Amino acid sequence: MDILGISAFYHDSAACLVRDGRIVAAAQEERFTRKKHDPDFPKNAVAYCLKTGGIQASGLDMVGFYDKPILKFDRLLQTYLAYAPRGFESFRMAIPLWVKEKLWMRDLVREALGYAGKVHFLEHHESHAASAFFPSPFQESAILTMDGVGEWATSSIGRGSDNKVSLLKELHFPHSLGMLYSAFTYYTGFKVNSGEYKVMGLAPYGEPKHVAAIYEELLDLKADGSFKLNMEYFDYCAGLTMTNKKFDRLFGGPPREPESKLTQREMDLARSVQEVCEEVMRRMARHARALTGSRNLCLAGGVALNCVGNGKLNREKIFDRMWIQPAAGDAGGAVGAALFLWHQVQGQPRRADGERDSMQAALLGPAFSDAEIESFLQERKIPYERLERRALLDKAAEMIAKGNVLGWFQGRMEFGPRALGARSIVGDARNVEMQSKMNLKIKFRESFRPFAPIVLREKVSDYFELDCASPYMLLVADVRPERRRPMRDGERELWGIERLNVSRSDIPAVTHVDYSARIQTVDPENESFYPLLRRFYEKTGCGVLVNTSFNVRGEPIVCTPQDAYTCFMRTHMDYLAMGSFLVEKTSQSAAEEDQSWMKEFALD
Repeated sequence: MDILGISAFYHDSAACLVRDGRIVAAAQEERFTRKKHDPDFPKNAVAYCLKTGGIQASGLDMVGFYDKPILKFDRLLQTYLAYAPRGFESFRMAIPLWVKEKLWMRDLVREALGYAGKVHFLEHHESHAASAFFPSPFQESAILTMDGVGEWATSSIGRGSDNKVSLLKELHFPHSLGMLYSAFTYYTGFKVNSGEYKVMGLAPYGEPKHVAAIYEELLDLKADGSFKLNMEYFDYCAGLTMTNKKFDRLFGGPPREPESKLTQREMDLARSVQEVCEEVMRRMARHARALTGSRNLCLAGGVALNCVGNGKLNREKIFDRMWIQPAAGDAGGAVGAALFLWHQVQGQPRRADGERDSMQAALLGPAFSDAEIESFLQERKIPYERLERRALLDKAAEMIAKGNVLGWFQGRMEFGPRALGARSIVGDARNVEMQSKMNLKIKFRESFRPFAPIVLREKVSDYFELDCASPYMLLVADVRPERRRPMRDGERELWGIERLNVSRSDIPAVTHVDYSARIQTVDPENESFYPLLRRFYEKTGCGVLVNTSFNVRGEPIVCTPQDAYTCFMRTHMDYLAMGSFLVEKTSQSAAEEDQSWMKEFALD
């Protein structure tokens, strides 16, 4: 039985094909269109999934959509009526699209697919819950979903057992942890629905000076994690911005202009909302444990990408074990919709072994054969060297150890927002200048942002205060005390790129200013990355590398050899390994006159 899951029309549209309960393929639309967070119908992602499955849309047995548009429209109407006549402009902007398309979603999906069968609509947080539980390694579990908003729900507590998920409690719009965090994302000058992780990365530079004001003025938080927001300070229900003038007065001025200089105020605001977010997550988790009695927890929804909060939940051991959907945001709803139809609607059994999840290391996207890669290189007259696997690993590890930055393009592309070793940029974690080099010369992004370590699963406790696997880069833990280097007098006053160049441990490139790290553990199941990391360890005695996504700021992660080479040439990466082929930057000058085709891919 072939089941297609679809998420679309808000942000991070995606598709997933499930065959007899196994995920065959999953991808986000942005990777094909090169439009970051592309919200449009995922026609390219669907085409990829169907091609991988070797079927036509007409051959699908079921199609699932990740939310219920009619309930979303009900929220839109009721919210407008509650605030009218305020909010007419935003209501006027939204209504034509709903009347023209979204209210006729069933017809739209059928027409876009060329599919005549039934389209099943799940509730948004039902899809999140299904994406969290069904691929997890647990046979039973508590489920916690948290995001901005689905139809009405903004957070939910549920339970998964065997082949069923059920939602037990919900928090409803406009009271939303995701919206609260996004309000501070907007106020500190970052883009909503994409800049939240920047706020999380900025938080360690600040002090929690505004926590009291948030609790006193913005948030009425209960012991069970439920809360109400004081909507006098927010404008997202009726206006075109997240916050209003009253919010400005509370925090000492207007929102920071995007791209303007960051100040201590933004750092303190980021730290404050991060601490509040962590406390809400903590209380919700405790209530989920009490409500379900389960020793396991599954997480999904955009807030579940807050790996600092996840790390603290893990350390507090509210639950014995946690599993987080790697595509925790809306893209993962496509996986949840498909698996829900297989297990819950079709009643198909499910058996989890307690150890392995069924996400296949999230390597669910397109792969390119050596023949396809070589054809591209030859067609573009790009100089390259072809190496046997062992020789490629040897040379790559040697080049990294010498301080070079390597683009690593191997196997199937990752599903979800993280590069996990198939589309990665890699460097030496021991190099004190590596973080600033990657930020300023390769990623072209803010200097304060940290990079993640990848570490051999069998060595993780040698470097970090973590005793479990973190295969999807969704847990933050501290560098072990014996590896830290205390800050000297004068170093504490530094900030930005100067502070980043101060060594804080023997793996400085992946040690954040508070000695934390967003960890990805790698075991042999990750065939794209484990061999490289293992070879680097054998050569150097270090089981850690820097891993960042293969893209530049403002672009999606690369998908094709062409995407990878274009990104490689626009940055200061030193080497590019694609399949069995190694491309060296210094050898490319002779071919530059033949690379006019790259102009069409120039950054805006």
